[in-house]
Amino acid sequence: MSPQSIALIGYRGSGKTAVAQALAARLGWEWVDADVEVEERAGKSIAAIFADDGETSFRDLEAIVVDLLCLRKQTVVALGGGAILREVNRKAIRGCGAVVWLQASVETLEARITGDPATAARRPNLTAGGGRAEISRLLTERTPHYRACATLEVDTEDKSLADIADEIVAALGQA
Repeated sequence: MSPQSIALIGYRGSGKTAVAQALAARLGWEWVDADVEVEERAGKSIAAIFADDGETSFRDLEAIVVDLLCLRKQTVVALGGGAILREVNRKAIRGCGAVVWLQASVETLEARITGDPATAARRPNLTAGGGRAEISRLLTERTPHYRACATLEVDTEDKSLADIADEIVAALGQA
């Protein structure tokens, strides 16, 4: 049976947006990036939301967006890395259909994040200093939530987007 939609979860830099595009193309579905939706609703970047309004305001807006996006059909939804922090979001995510947790090592995540100038401009560090220490600490905190939501775990280390999409399609019986 085909899931109504597919939600991609995982830490920043795990490849959610890029995989969403590749997977949607493979399935002939739409795709959407939850962070972009939040920014459009707020009329500013996530970094500006954090700076101007605080993390709580961002998470409140994110919860509305997550709920709406998880109601869509035949859509690949790339969720923000922290979308799993609130129970109301985890409930909506689990109702989305298939939930794929994209994973990578701390070193790979750090390299991807620092190698993407758009990430630095649009998203704030969540702890003083950021970097590898932030990634490691937040991954430790978030892993139980990712695991509780995921119906499939996919390691993205050293794999092409096409290979990741193919792996997800095969695992979900979408081939």
